[in-house]
Amino acid sequence: MASYRVGVDVGGTFTDIVLLGSDGAIHTKKISSSVEDYAQAIVEGLVEVFAETGLAGAAIEEIRHGTTVASNAILEHKGARTGLITTKGFRDVLEIRTLRMPRMYDIGWTKPPPLVERYLRQVVDERLDAQGTVQRALDPRDAERAVDALLAEKVEAIAVCLLHSFTNPVHELLIRDLIRKKAPELPCSVSCEVLPEIKEYERTSTTVVNAYVTPIVSSYLKALRKGLDRAGVPARLLLMQSNGGLTTDAAAAERPIHIIESGPAGGVVGAQALARARRLAKLITFDMGGTTAKASIVEDGEVTRATEYSVGAGIMIGSRLLTGAGYTLKVPAIDLAEVGAGGGSLVWIDAGGALQAGPQSAGAFPGPVCYGKGGDTPTVTDANLLLGYLNPSHLVGGALKLDTAKAREVFAAKVAAPLGMGLEQAAYGAHLIAASNMIRAIKAVSTERGRDPREFALFAFGGNGPVFACGMAAALGMRRIVVPPSAGLFSSFGLLYADVEHHYSRTFRRLLRQADAPEIARAWDALAKQALDQLAVEGFAGDHAKIRRS
Repeated sequence: MASYRVGVDVGGTFTDIVLLGSDGAIHTKKISSSVEDYAQAIVEGLVEVFAETGLAGAAIEEIRHGTTVASNAILEHKGARTGLITTKGFRDVLEIRTLRMPRMYDIGWTKPPPLVERYLRQVVDERLDAQGTVQRALDPRDAERAVDALLAEKVEAIAVCLLHSFTNPVHELLIRDLIRKKAPELPCSVSCEVLPEIKEYERTSTTVVNAYVTPIVSSYLKALRKGLDRAGVPARLLLMQSNGGLTTDAAAAERPIHIIESGPAGGVVGAQALARARRLAKLITFDMGGTTAKASIVEDGEVTRATEYSVGAGIMIGSRLLTGAGYTLKVPAIDLAEVGAGGGSLVWIDAGGALQAGPQSAGAFPGPVCYGKGGDTPTVTDANLLLGYLNPSHLVGGALKLDTAKAREVFAAKVAAPLGMGLEQAAYGAHLIAASNMIRAIKAVSTERGRDPREFALFAFGGNGPVFACGMAAALGMRRIVVPPSAGLFSSFGLLYADVEHHYSRTFRRLLRQADAPEIARAWDALAKQALDQLAVEGFAGDHAKIRRS
């Protein structure tokens, strides 16, 4: 009997499921996302696939999953109640941040609120110098006081980030052991384990984000595991990471910072696999779903990775001209530009009487007006339907019938009439505005990085990507468009082509003329051992494990 690997991509509007058999058979399913419990739609979708195909859960060998659970927790500020322990004098690093501002001359711009409120930040009177030498030893009673103060506030997770701990973790490990002794079940993130790198704000922010989302991600993965077990699917679960590699559910629950941008990565990995197979040297990937649109580049079969990025930045996470808006994560991630433009993006008129599209979205419920689920605000999908770009009888393979008359009525009343335009003219205006927003994302990964988009092919996927591809390519002077089969499910296909992959880093700060070669070798070997040990636990050893140094 054929065995199957499953790719599952959860979006803001739809959950996409692809089953790929060892005999080459493919089964697909698109189901509305269950926003209150994303795991529910995954389990229900698989059960429906089993009913349609006659497959059983035992035939599933592996489930590969891209999820937005962690990023949503940050965007919606629904993460865990988190405490922070840091060095005396560094209590406000999260608020001071860096000098980066996303709007250079906007004196009204305010920083996003820190994920840890000030009263939940405790300090300890200790100090290491930049070489890791102890200048002032940590008093165990001071550490105990800080831990007790946070436990009294009933925090759900604790982050520990002390000055210069990347050179010498002795004080952080003492606090970690104390927390485990007093509250063994409490999630604890320690910067020397999460990110042993220089730069105080980046290290503190990354460690705090890890602590903030750990309980949310852990609960989600447990709920998903239970749901799969009830449905008779004992297959192992792998999560897509922001860097384009896969990790186990156990590792993801411990270091959720690596799956923050899990959702968009699958499509880029799939585009990379196709680029290698078809020998496409230069691709710009364009993934437009129901809520957001993402762009990235693949050159010579390789994806581009950023060493740090911001989550919750709002405008465009990939633009290097617009930084400092969100919460910094100093971990490798596929270099993406993202805008709030999708099929569910609301079409509205601003206070100045100008037509706008997004970034607010109708989501899965109620969704666009034409879905007939109670939506009463026109969306980009409604505009595309009125323009004849969508077949009202064939969305999701005919499973979702579109109400053209209702879309026409609402669009006319709320957009065309107030603007004094004809219905088709207003709809085309909304389409062009959405396209112009997404062109900004493509420029962010091409012209802003010194690449000429005219030299690239536009690889369009997602439920709405191919609808906009021709107009955007023409505007950018791009002459070649690639649309994969089952474009609306392509991110799930991409998950099936990813490898299990982990990235490790540390700061090793020495004057080069005084560098000791054996000491550098020992530092490399320590990182390599950490990587190989992790892969061995996951079942990859010997020739199945490869190390790349950079």
